[in-house]
Amino acid sequence: MKRSLLFGLLRYLVAIFLLLILWQLASFVCTEEIIPTPENTLKQFAALQSDPMFSSHLLISTLRLSSGLLLGTVIAYPLGLLLGLSKKADALGAPLLFITYPFPKIVLLPVFFLLLGLGDSSRIALIALSSGYQILLLMRAKTKALDPIYLKVMRSMKAGPLAVWRYVLWPAMLPDLLTAVRIASGTAVAVLFLAESFATDSGLGFLIMDAWGIGDNETMFCAILGISLLALSLYTLLWVAEKILCPWFLTKN
Repeated sequence: MKRSLLFGLLRYLVAIFLLLILWQLASFVCTEEIIPTPENTLKQFAALQSDPMFSSHLLISTLRLSSGLLLGTVIAYPLGLLLGLSKKADALGAPLLFITYPFPKIVLLPVFFLLLGLGDSSRIALIALSSGYQILLLMRAKTKALDPIYLKVMRSMKAGPLAVWRYVLWPAMLPDLLTAVRIASGTAVAVLFLAESFATDSGLGFLIMDAWGIGDNETMFCAILGISLLALSLYTLLWVAEKILCPWFLTKN
């Protein structure tokens, strides 16, 4: 166990090293004025940690991202179960889902601004909509793939809907739910950046575009590094949650 853990850690360290090498090469080819070196960016990033303004941007982006992803999950999870379990609901909902899924949700940002204003609500709602679609699609598919024998056994025992959910659907679908949220987190971060690029003066997305506009490339790359670390932290947190909350799934696989 320890050996496999160390080997896995070594692989990620090698991947980080390769990324830094590629970054250094890009800085050399494009010059430091365009792409700052990893060393200078990391030093600047460390210095910005004591800057209340940078911390405020990071905190605001974190709250927007986590709130939007949580809202999308809370809405998409039960809808995915409903479509997966009910043929009638799926007959009505699946066509609507498949027709609207390819539509780029980010283009609705001005509409959300009109409906919810220019504050956090519109950005959180857009993140929830974009990530929720991915979670809904995967939860529907995984629920449909569930062995019906489990549901038949529970029904034969006269179990109610709550018992079926607690003893069958929740343990069976939780690993897939966490996987779906992990996948959707990448989309959520991309939408966060775009949503923070317009009509706001806060968040890492704003900081990236503001620094780009005034030619402050070091701050721009620090903000890019910040939003990347935010995405990585969220992804890692969900991965750890899967290991802790789904031991039966890990043992099985």
